[in-house]
Amino acid sequence: MKITPERFNQLTGKYRGLKIALVGDFCLDRYLEIDPNLKETSIETGLEVYNVVNVRPQPGGAGTILNNLVALGVGKIYAIGFCGDDGEGFELKKELSKLPNVDLRYFLQTNKRRTFTYCKPLIITPGKPPRELNRLDSKNWTPTPPSVEKEIINAIEDVCSTCDAMIVLEQTDVANTGVVTANVLKKIGEVSEKHRELPIIADSRRGLSDFPPLIYKMNRYELAKLLGRDIGEKIGEIKTAAQQLCQKTGREVFITLGENGIIGSSPRGEVVHVPGIPPAGEIDIVGAGDSVTANLACAIAAAASMEEALILANCAAWIVIHKLGTTGTASVEEIKKVLNL
Repeated sequence: MKITPERFNQLTGKYRGLKIALVGDFCLDRYLEIDPNLKETSIETGLEVYNVVNVRPQPGGAGTILNNLVALGVGKIYAIGFCGDDGEGFELKKELSKLPNVDLRYFLQTNKRRTFTYCKPLIITPGKPPRELNRLDSKNWTPTPPSVEKEIINAIEDVCSTCDAMIVLEQTDVANTGVVTANVLKKIGEVSEKHRELPIIADSRRGLSDFPPLIYKMNRYELAKLLGRDIGEKIGEIKTAAQQLCQKTGREVFITLGENGIIGSSPRGEVVHVPGIPPAGEIDIVGAGDSVTANLACAIAAAASMEEALILANCAAWIVIHKLGTTGTASVEEIKKVLNL
């Protein structure tokens, strides 16, 4: 299938009228750009010193999905999450406030949590791709307080009847330490049952086994883990497994396959595979999955077909993996160019 210019414009033209709620773990991506030519040795320790010549902050985690929604021109984006009352939280809120059409009324800054931060040292050498060193992460390791959970739950209740789609992203590795706690998931499940017409797309680093029946987006390994069995590597085998999960949840299922594209399955029995686009040069896969999530949400909310949604998401991921040294985004114009429209 090929999307015509008219159909592409029809679908993407609806994005500016969409309202999308994004519930999840917003992180600060802090890039430390290091000049390797400024060599120095610490007098005190004798260790090599990395001289940082530029600090580049940007929203990460759920913020990466938000960046992609902004790049797609979504009319209003409700950011539902939290940051700490710390320097990293100040930076994160400052970066979020710069973005157009982002509503931060439900974004909580609290001294009961620290800001989830990925500190990424990058060696910047002219003429070479950036080289990332070991990350320095700051996370929460204790359960999210009930008072913070309640504010998140109240926010979800406020927006669920007015938005066109909702995205849920759990970025934490330890259950109940972030935004998407068991109590928050319970509320999202209730919203999904009450508002059956509202597409709610869920993704989680820990896997989706604790999630209520929503539109699941995951990779092949997460699918196998959720089903509790080996599903093989052949496209036909993955299609069958996706359909089995889809019948179990009663909702659409999307499986990302890296260079092999994306599979989508619907409760109506539709199973579609859109092959991957061969890369052109060096790639960095960071952020590709989040671009898929954002594009699926927009396309579904704009009434795209399953295949159309997969084509748009697949193109977006291809664009993002070619943006090195940053967690990139894909705009409507960039996707249009990849589709040769």
